[in-house]
Amino acid sequence: MGRWAAHIRIAMAAVVLAALPAGAARAANGAYAVDAADISETGSCKVESWMQAATNTDFSMVANPSCVVDPFKLKPVELSMLSNEARSGGDWSTTFAPKAKMNLEPTGVGKLGFSISGGGQFDALTGQNQTVFATIPATFRLSEVTRINFNGGWLWDRTVDKHYFTYGIGFDWKFTETLQWTIEAYGQAGQSDTPSVVRPRFQTGVRYRPNEIFSVDLIYGHNITGENANWITLGTTIRFPVPEGRPARERTGHL
Repeated sequence: MGRWAAHIRIAMAAVVLAALPAGAARAANGAYAVDAADISETGSCKVESWMQAATNTDFSMVANPSCVVDPFKLKPVELSMLSNEARSGGDWSTTFAPKAKMNLEPTGVGKLGFSISGGGQFDALTGQNQTVFATIPATFRLSEVTRINFNGGWLWDRTVDKHYFTYGIGFDWKFTETLQWTIEAYGQAGQSDTPSVVRPRFQTGVRYRPNEIFSVDLIYGHNITGENANWITLGTTIRFPVPEGRPARERTGHL
C-alpha cells in the first residue's frame, strides 16, 4: 500500500502543476513533451514518429531520427533531426528542428541525473530560423520501474522576438513488463500576445513495448499550439541497438 500511495502522490503533483499559471515545450522523449536525462549507448540509433490530431481539425505528422555519437571520446552526444508536417488553421507548414543532447550526470535509483540539450527550428520553405531553445532535463529514479522527469529551459521565438522560460514535470511508471504509464505537465512562461501560448498543458499516455526494438504510444491531452484544443497522439519508436558484443543500457525490466 505504501508504494501505491507514493505513486498516487507523485501523479497528483503533476496534475497540480498543470493548474499553475504559464505554459510551452519543445517535443522531446518521443511524442511526450517532458524529456528524460538519459541517452542511449554510443553507436545506437532510433527513429521516433507520431501523428497528432486535434479537436479543432489541426493535424501534425512528425519524424525524429537520432543517433548517439562520441567523435572526440569525451562525452557521448545524441544528435536528432525532427521534421514536422503540420496543419494549423487550414494552413500547412513544414519545419525542421535539429537538437543535440549530452548527459552530464548519469541517473540511478535514489539519484538525480541531468543532461543539457539545445537546438533550433527552421522553416523548410524559407529557411528562416524560427526558434532557438536550450533545456536541462533531470531525472530522479524512485525504483527500477518508476521515475520523475523535470525540465527547465529557455526558448527564443525569433518570429516575434520574445523569450520564454520553459518547464515540465513528468512521472513514468512501468507497471508490467510491456506497459508504461506516463503523466506530465509542461508549459512556457513569458509575455505573449496569444493567451493560449502561456497556459500550462497536461497529457497522459500509455506505452506498449513488447521488446527492445519497438514500442507504440497512445497519448491524450493538450498541445502548446492548437487554441487550447484536445489532442490525441499515436506514436511509434524503432530502435537500432549498439553492435553485437557491446552492452545496451536499456533493459526490458527498467524504464
